[in-house]
Amino acid sequence: MAVRVARSSESFDLRKKVLRLETLYDVSRALNVLRDEQALVDEIVARAVALLDAERGFGVVFEEQSGPAVVSTVSFPTFPGSLAAASDPFVLDLCRARGPLSRTGETVLGSAAGSVVGAPLVVRDRVLGVLVALEREARGGGAAAFDDGDRRFLESVAALAAPALDALRQLRALEADVDRLREENRALKGSLGIDELLVGDSAGMRRVKELVVRAAASRVGVLIRGESGTGKELVARLLHAASPRRDGPFLALNCAAVPETLLEAELFGIERGVATGVEARQGKFELATGGTIFLDEIADAPLAIQAKLLRVLQEREIERLGGRRRIPVDVRVVAATNADLERSIREKRFREDLYYRIRVVEIPLPPLRERREDIPRLIGHFLSRIAAREGRRPKSLAREAVARLLDYPFPGNVRELENLLEGAVALVPGETIEAGDLQLRGGRTGPGSDGSLDLATLELEHIRRVLESVGGNKSEAARILGINRRTLYRKHVSN
Repeated sequence: MAVRVARSSESFDLRKKVLRLETLYDVSRALNVLRDEQALVDEIVARAVALLDAERGFGVVFEEQSGPAVVSTVSFPTFPGSLAAASDPFVLDLCRARGPLSRTGETVLGSAAGSVVGAPLVVRDRVLGVLVALEREARGGGAAAFDDGDRRFLESVAALAAPALDALRQLRALEADVDRLREENRALKGSLGIDELLVGDSAGMRRVKELVVRAAASRVGVLIRGESGTGKELVARLLHAASPRRDGPFLALNCAAVPETLLEAELFGIERGVATGVEARQGKFELATGGTIFLDEIADAPLAIQAKLLRVLQEREIERLGGRRRIPVDVRVVAATNADLERSIREKRFREDLYYRIRVVEIPLPPLRERREDIPRLIGHFLSRIAAREGRRPKSLAREAVARLLDYPFPGNVRELENLLEGAVALVPGETIEAGDLQLRGGRTGPGSDGSLDLATLELEHIRRVLESVGGNKSEAARILGINRRTLYRKHVSN
């Protein structure tokens, strides 16, 4: 009888050893497949607790710079967390020992344990975490202490798991570095694109480029200010293209070009049935989710719309016209104006609270007359672009023609310069544009002239000439001038 019991015990021990070897083999295979720290720790803890005949157990991978803490438990109704586990006396002993430990009558995580075994996850003398099993069950019921075989088994599991966990963390750190380098590379490419599109090396333009590069990386509101024709929408598009939202939509809306009765629906959308035959449709804020919305001529937005814009910026949600459901939106707002907003605030035509919401960062665009040193480069840029569009060699400007342009005040700014050159290229049959080919208005009125006409007079004269050339068609004149009808009307009537 005693011999049979001994043989049965030997057979059981052999089967247990074989099972543990098979488990180690399965764990090593799983480590080559699993690419997630949590899944890997879950697999290890579940197998170790089962093979050690433990009632419960846990594994903790401590938080590091290369990764957050990872916790996995088996049969733990409540777990105090990774920080509490890292400061537990038994866990601290494992970290100091750099090897497996087993004890009886121990307190672990504030609870008494009849038996406990643990092994640290060690890589290059650095402890990544621990594996712990508690309350070993004896054959036939009851409790028993963990033995040398249990310690060696758990140590083997930890020895397999630690390098795999370390490799995963290093891989994640490398992926983070790659993402960072990609972002830096995109930012660099974005800055190069800014140099190509925002032509000019004057002090004012260098400041604009610097502000664009800095502001692009954030999601804060940007207010672009400048006269008509200075390139406000171009700057807004560059802000979007150089931002993390570059893959999202960029939608532009001119607040002065849309009638007040339609502006709310254009911005926030409309629900079906608000009026006869009206179908539900999304507004610009919904369509621009994940991207950027550009609100041009923000100063001309009615006060009622301003109040709703303020709520959208504060709450990050909209309500469609005629609807009650709140719809979350994730949109960056870039606004632009050529108006004196501070004056509009004093005159109660623009909300001061909205002003501070949209003007987190302000980018002022200098007029062309204040950066005349950029004109030669702009001339070359536009002539090359016009030629490329028409599939021909670029024309050149005679020296006198360049001098005339340098001497001209450009009330229409960069847009006016581009239009002048485009008109000259279309009208001149030869390869050289002479001074007389430039359809400048008001003659020589810049520095070195008699100064009899000021800028406001020149602007009004130009508006009148354009209106005359199109037979008084205000829509066509506004299109040629690059302004909206309301602005055209205001400038024409007020003068």
